[in-house]
Amino acid sequence: MEMELGQSTLTLWWKPAPDGGEVTAAASGEQHVFLPERVRGLPVTALGHHAFSPNRPAPEGEPLRIVCGGGAPGDKPRGIQAVTLPPTLRRVGDYAFYNCSALMELHFAEPVHDWGSGVFMNCGDLRRFFVRARDGRAESLSYITGELATELDVSVAYPDGETARLIFPEYREVLEENAPAHHFDFHLYGSGYPYRHVFRDRALSLQEYDRLFPGLLEKEHDPNCALRLAWHRLRAPRELTEQAGERYRTYLKSRTEDVLAWLLEGRDSRGLAWFLPLSGADGDTLRTAAETARRLGLTEPLALLLERLREGGPEGLHKSFDL
Repeated sequence: MEMELGQSTLTLWWKPAPDGGEVTAAASGEQHVFLPERVRGLPVTALGHHAFSPNRPAPEGEPLRIVCGGGAPGDKPRGIQAVTLPPTLRRVGDYAFYNCSALMELHFAEPVHDWGSGVFMNCGDLRRFFVRARDGRAESLSYITGELATELDVSVAYPDGETARLIFPEYREVLEENAPAHHFDFHLYGSGYPYRHVFRDRALSLQEYDRLFPGLLEKEHDPNCALRLAWHRLRAPRELTEQAGERYRTYLKSRTEDVLAWLLEGRDSRGLAWFLPLSGADGDTLRTAAETARRLGLTEPLALLLERLREGGPEGLHKSFDL
């Protein structure tokens, strides 16, 4: 079998395509797989039908071993947790990741012009997407959010250096039998369905995304999802208006204790330093958070919390905290 160097160890099958090369199948024992940008000198422009699926038919084309550090490629598509697609890729075939049950994140660059049917079917753990946008449109998100009803965590990197991190809440479509009327009633549960419609001609509208937040809070929703949505929107505020930003800030301040606990759990010292001045946290809230930081052995967050207590006056100095 022919071999080439790459960023991860895998075996792939490929065949020529009109604009480059198509990877028809890929297998690897690694958890994060980097699909190569070129095979035998041709740019990889297409990922074939069922390419990563453990249920794929016999692969077409020629086999090629990609090596990185001399490890064995393996053949455990169910164990792949992350895939990075090459920036040359323009088409993804039907059911390309079908039944990749361990897949949790996907990295790719725009533009991908054609996404097939059921690309992510039965990828129950897939939540995280990292997108390098060619311009401000990020068109592939229109397809991805339409395919997946679970909560999605999407990071978009724009050519101008700005980023946006967006949470798309979960929703459920349910058919319930109405026996007396001899038909089924269709119901939507959760707050995520409107967030799948923040696209205009496939282009992501951040203003439309922000406009939905008050409605999310009025419907059945996961409070922790709303917290993450508001937090990430404020921390990467691309095209965020002052009015929308104030809505997010007001919500986070109303849940100061939850935000502090979440930041401490995530060991996010930079986020804590940013949030404390706007949190409006009182002495009791700060002392509770400081006790949590002490218990977890978090030196820097504890110092930040104690400093905030001191700024509040003598009341914050009644209790000492030692690591």
